[in-house]
Amino acid sequence: MLLLNTKNPLLSEIKASIENIIHADNQTSRTLSLTDKLRHDILKTLITYSEKIPHPASGIANADDASSGTLIRWQVLAYVAGMDLTIAKWFESHLDALSILHEVGYDKADQGLWAVWAAEGHPDPIRYEQGKVSGTKAWCSGANMVDHGLITYRNANDQAQLLVVDMRQSGIEIDNEEWQAVGMQATDTATLQFHEVSAIQVGTANEYLKRVGFWHGAAGVAACWYGATAYLADYLISAYQQKPNDYKAMYLGQVSTALAVTQQYFYHVADLIDSQPQLSHELAIRQLRSHVEKVARQVMEVIGQALGAGPFCRNAHFARLSADLPVFIRQSHGAFDLQKIGELSSVLANDLTNGQENIWQL
Repeated sequence: MLLLNTKNPLLSEIKASIENIIHADNQTSRTLSLTDKLRHDILKTLITYSEKIPHPASGIANADDASSGTLIRWQVLAYVAGMDLTIAKWFESHLDALSILHEVGYDKADQGLWAVWAAEGHPDPIRYEQGKVSGTKAWCSGANMVDHGLITYRNANDQAQLLVVDMRQSGIEIDNEEWQAVGMQATDTATLQFHEVSAIQVGTANEYLKRVGFWHGAAGVAACWYGATAYLADYLISAYQQKPNDYKAMYLGQVSTALAVTQQYFYHVADLIDSQPQLSHELAIRQLRSHVEKVARQVMEVIGQALGAGPFCRNAHFARLSADLPVFIRQSHGAFDLQKIGELSSVLANDLTNGQENIWQL
């Protein structure tokens, strides 16, 4: 699997722990068939590593080999996503919540599973008065298992604010009926309705959206997309090695080129974030996300052409990744993202003062 760096001892430790759980269930990661219990056992183990996983923009994590803290974080997320995108969805949201709280200066995060629930637009929006939250929040993954939710709402001045909610309280209704997905089916995604539930406001008005870490976190989601894509591509390598032919080699060359370029761009963006942590790097991260989505769709199409129906029908792990990934990458915003990339590129061109003829010249 790509994005696997031998200089990441934390990833090696996590991988060994997860492999032990999988082997104890008499399975292998290559043909992994997941039950809810096995998913939860893996997630519980991952949570124990939360404090060891660097926050984005944390700089050099290991002075001995100058490892990027941001890259280490992405490598862990990519590994988890290659195993299962449902677990990756939960764990990425958990880590993102802890990093957001760290960035806004909230140091009282309790133990347990966290999630960020930031979707807006419901006709019954979240309201917060006198320490109590009411209203509805949609698209909440892990709703029945999360211990603490970090949710957004808009105040009277239409400014984004953050609330910490203990999900073990009464007054919270969880409705899973709207979640009819086939891909990402197991994510326990629900609509939550709050009835005068205690909550704590953290951070200042609009800090959630304006902080530089908003975009650093968005790149972590792209690392999940990439991890699953790279693992699917690894099936093509194995198929070619077991039964080589020119057509498989051609498909493999196409996939390998796309993934290698993407891998290098992850390294580049991780270095940008760690070397200039005070900047959001919005343009570079939007470009990364857009590119990873394109590569994911390309790889899924090419793998299907190269391998035929067999792995879709006979390999539980391959079939699950193939069904989940198209749903997960829809966290990309398609044409809207491209529009913003165009606008930001124009701004960058106007700001150039180093004599370059254009922003893309070598």
